[in-house]
Amino acid sequence: VRWPRRNGTSGETIISNIDCRGLTMDENGSLYVTDDVKNEVRRYRRGESQGTVVAGGNGSGNRLDQLSYPQYVFVNRDHSVYVSDGNNHRVMKWMEGAKQGIVGAAGQGQGNDLTQLSYSQGVVVDQLGTVYVADKWNNRILRWPKGATQGSVIVGGNGSGEQSNQLHWPIGLSFDRHGNLYVVDNGNHRVQKFDMRSNI
Repeated sequence: VRWPRRNGTSGETIISNIDCRGLTMDENGSLYVTDDVKNEVRRYRRGESQGTVVAGGNGSGNRLDQLSYPQYVFVNRDHSVYVSDGNNHRVMKWMEGAKQGIVGAAGQGQGNDLTQLSYSQGVVVDQLGTVYVADKWNNRILRWPKGATQGSVIVGGNGSGEQSNQLHWPIGLSFDRHGNLYVVDNGNHRVQKFDMRSNI
């Protein structure tokens, strides 16, 4: 649903019949939306009602051309799509026009090793191609540099809890222009802010 900024009393349905978990918008105003039932990500250009599959769309599975319960999506400047592939415990990268993705983070099955995720959620990618992902069931945020074979814990990883250095089911994340990381700490019903300049 699109809501006008000035008079937000009623919205306009622009996409229907979708089981959406996450969405993002590129610099051209195209929407990228995950569908966790159809196991795909679609791009909707302005005025489109059907959209175009840009990731997945080949049934649920763990092949490189499949997704399983896709959650959040991020699109970078070259229109590569990064999607947290929830039930496959990985982040997939689909370059524009690709028929299959490549593993952008994890992909070694479910677990708590630094090569693994446990139900990947929010995903953000910086200009260097570093992937940041909310690792929900491991209660941590991982940083995965481009080409790395394992990630590093930058927030959490101290067990589930409500202390300032702990998370409980993190699901969403975002950076501001000052390098601060904001984490939706779902199980603690809060949003936490972390200064990444002091953590790097």
